[in-house]
Amino acid sequence: MSISIGGVDAAIVLGYMLAVLALGVWLGRGRQSATRYFLGDRSLPWGALLLSIVATETSTVTFLSLPGLAAAAGGDLTFLQITIGYIVGRTGVIFVLLPLYFRGKPFTAYEVLETRFGLTSRRLVSSLFLLTRNASDALRLFLTALVLQIVLGLDLSLSVIFIGVVTILYTFIGGAKSVIWNDCIQFVIYMIGAAAAAYIIVGNAPGGMEQILQFAHDGNKLQLFDFDLSLTSPGMTFWAGLAGGAFLTAATHGTDQMMVQRYLSARNERDASLALGISGFIVMLQFAVFLLIGVGLAALFGITAAGSAVDFKNDQLFAYFIVNYMPVGLLGLTLAAVFAAAMSTLSSSLNSSAAAFVNDIFLPLQKRDAADDNTLRVGRTATVVFGLVQIGIALGFGMIASSASIVANVLKISGFAAGPVLGLYFLGVFAPRVRQRAALTGFVVGVGVLSFIAYTTPVHWAWYALFGSVITMVAAGVANLIEGNKVED
Repeated sequence: MSISIGGVDAAIVLGYMLAVLALGVWLGRGRQSATRYFLGDRSLPWGALLLSIVATETSTVTFLSLPGLAAAAGGDLTFLQITIGYIVGRTGVIFVLLPLYFRGKPFTAYEVLETRFGLTSRRLVSSLFLLTRNASDALRLFLTALVLQIVLGLDLSLSVIFIGVVTILYTFIGGAKSVIWNDCIQFVIYMIGAAAAAYIIVGNAPGGMEQILQFAHDGNKLQLFDFDLSLTSPGMTFWAGLAGGAFLTAATHGTDQMMVQRYLSARNERDASLALGISGFIVMLQFAVFLLIGVGLAALFGITAAGSAVDFKNDQLFAYFIVNYMPVGLLGLTLAAVFAAAMSTLSSSLNSSAAAFVNDIFLPLQKRDAADDNTLRVGRTATVVFGLVQIGIALGFGMIASSASIVANVLKISGFAAGPVLGLYFLGVFAPRVRQRAALTGFVVGVGVLSFIAYTTPVHWAWYALFGSVITMVAAGVANLIEGNKVED
C-alpha cells in the first residue's frame, strides 16, 4: 500500500511532532534532579497518571490492529473479554503489589526483589526488562515508521530516525513529567481520531447506522462472550480473557518498570491505586470503541465470511480507511493520533529503561553513593543510548526481507518473561521460606517451559502469563525443598 497525503495533512502530522517536542522542552525547564527526572518529584496527580497508563499500553499496533480483529471474516467482539481479566488483575496488583512499592522510596520495581531475595535477583530481572523492553519497542518503532513511510512517502530509514530522534529529545529534556503529560495529550489526540473515524464510517455507509447494525446482526459481529473451555481455541474465550488476562495484566502492570514507574510518580499509594484501578475500565471502553470501528469497517467494505471487497490484510484495513476516507485536516489529525499512540509507548520505554539501568545496574556497582548531578547525567545519557539502540534495531529490521515474521517472533519472545517474573513476585509475597537460588531456578524453568509451550503447542497466548507464573512457583518450591533436604543431610 503506497499512498501520499496532501501538504495540509503532512503539515499537521509534522506540526504535532514539533509541538510534542516543544512541550517536552517547556516541562524540562528549571533545575532537574534524579527524582524529578525519573519520577516527576513523586508529585504527579492521579488523573495524569491514569491517562499515561492507558496511553502507554496503547501502541500503534493496538490502534490499527484491533479494528481489524472485528472487521475480519468471522470477526466479532470477543476480544473484549480480555479486559475483564485486565480489571481483575489490576485489582490484585492494588492489594498485593502496590503496598510493596510504597514501603520506603524505591526508584524501580526491582528494588523489591533485592529486599526479598538479594541483589542477583534484582539485577537479573532488571537486565531482562532492559533487553526485552528495548527489543520489543524497537519493533514498535519500526512498525510506526512503516506507516510514516506509506503516508508521507519518506524513506523508511528516515522515518525511523525522525520518530526516534523526536522521542529521544523530549524524553531527554523533560524526563518523567514530559513523558506523562505528553501521554495525556496523546491519549486525547488518538481518541479524537478514533471518534472522528467512527463518525465518518457511519456517514459513508449507504444506510447509515441502521445498515451497520443490520449487517453486524446478520454476520454475528456483535457476539461478546465465548465460554469455550479449550486452551487452544484460536479466538479469545471468556476463561482465557478472565484468568489469562488477569495474570497478564498483573505481570505487565504489577512488575514491569514502565508501569510501576507511574505509580512511584504518584503523591501517595491512594493516588496510584486510583489511577491503576480506573485505567482498567478506560481500557475496556477504549477497546470497545476500536472493535466497534472494526464492525463498522466490515459493514462499509462488505466483509463477510465469504471474503472481503478490499484486498488488504485485516491490520491494514483501518489505515486504508484513514488515508482514503478522512477529509483534509481530519486525516492529518488521525495520522497524528497514530504517531501519538506510538510515541507515548516509546518515550515511556526510554525513561523507564534509563531509570532501571541507573538504579538497578549503575548505582549498585558504585563503591560510594553517587552525587545527584552525576546520577542525573548518567540517566540522561542512558536515555539517549537506549533511544539509539532502538533506532539501530529498527533500522536493522528494515534491511531484512522477512522482517514481518521476525517482528512477530521477537514480540512473542519479549512476552515470555512476564509470567515468570510475576511468579518471582508471588514467591516473594506468599512463600517467605523460598530462598534466592530456588527462586531463580524456578524462574529459569518457567521461561524454558513457557518457551516450549509457545513454540510447540497451540495453546492460546492469553494463557502464557498464567502458565509462566504457576510453573515458576511450582519449580521454585520443588527446588527449595531439594535444597532444604541437602542442607539437612
